[in-house]
Amino acid sequence: MQEKRLKYAMVGGGKGSFIGPIHRMAVRMDDLADLVDGCYSHSDDWRALIDRVRGKVDFVSVCTPNDSHYEIAKAALEADLDVMCEKPLSMTLAEAEELDALARSRGRVLGIPFTYSGYPMVKLARDLVAKGELGRVDKVVLEYLQGSFRKIDFTKPLDRRNAWKMDPERSGRSCVVADIGVHGFHLVEYVTGLEIEELLADLSSYAPGNRLDDDASILMRLGPAQGREGSVPKAAMSVSKVATGEENGVRLRVYGDKASLFWNQESPNYLSVKSPFEPERIYKRRAPYMAEASDGASRASRIPAGHHEGFIEAFANIYDEFCAAVRDRGAHDFPGAREGVRTMRCVEAALASSASGCTWRRV
Repeated sequence: MQEKRLKYAMVGGGKGSFIGPIHRMAVRMDDLADLVDGCYSHSDDWRALIDRVRGKVDFVSVCTPNDSHYEIAKAALEADLDVMCEKPLSMTLAEAEELDALARSRGRVLGIPFTYSGYPMVKLARDLVAKGELGRVDKVVLEYLQGSFRKIDFTKPLDRRNAWKMDPERSGRSCVVADIGVHGFHLVEYVTGLEIEELLADLSSYAPGNRLDDDASILMRLGPAQGREGSVPKAAMSVSKVATGEENGVRLRVYGDKASLFWNQESPNYLSVKSPFEPERIYKRRAPYMAEASDGASRASRIPAGHHEGFIEAFANIYDEFCAAVRDRGAHDFPGAREGVRTMRCVEAALASSASGCTWRRV
């Protein structure tokens, strides 16, 4: 039986947008939904769009700056539409919690494209940890390093489109933690299966004229840690937009008492596993052994081995799982409202920690 073909509308993501075309390409990759309406510029009325598509589309993709995520997602959910909303889910934790409660009360699907959990080798990393291949997880090191704020000239049209990220009225109280740090928080929890319980953050602002954080160093204590002897598992995260010369350096290391793993987003088809008494193992995307090693990684791999598979394909994997949930209302492997709330808890804890002189804060 042929799967139901979905219809969707988009808010934001018009001319000059980076993320809007990514959403459209990701949805189209597996031909699961048709874009039938949209509101692509500030001069268009997104409220009129929601009224227009109510009962006529299955979901709405929200691809606007941070300051409008909450109100657009809320309006769409209240119109009984499912929603894929760009990160962060909202400007505040209270707004994220409200959207979560609204989605649950309405029985709607609310997704958030934390892209890196869509990569096949990240799913493999999650499954290796869950199977106990690393043993007891003790330490996680996460880097998300960009140098983009070292090369921005806001007099140029292509750079002016990013100026809103430095504006508290549009970006919120955080720039780097809310923009890319949320990916790091999600990756730590997604791969380890542990929750961030406490954190200590030191936020900085180095780029000229930036009123918000563009660099952060964050320590985390993970749990639940019941049944462990000794120290609780820890994580250390460095996120930056002023890491000179870096492009999109997402690098994840997980250290267990039996083995460790390493994944680099700029070389995404490979996952390294090291142990004290065996040669290093390099898992390769789409290798014959992948189906046995990780069903999730196998299903998320699209093209033949040796071909580069990256950002848009990972985005498409998230949309595939989201669209499956829209069709059957079941549980599927994509970041949702819970992850939106969890990451906003971490953002607010990081802001409070840094403002209080770098003290530990509960998440």
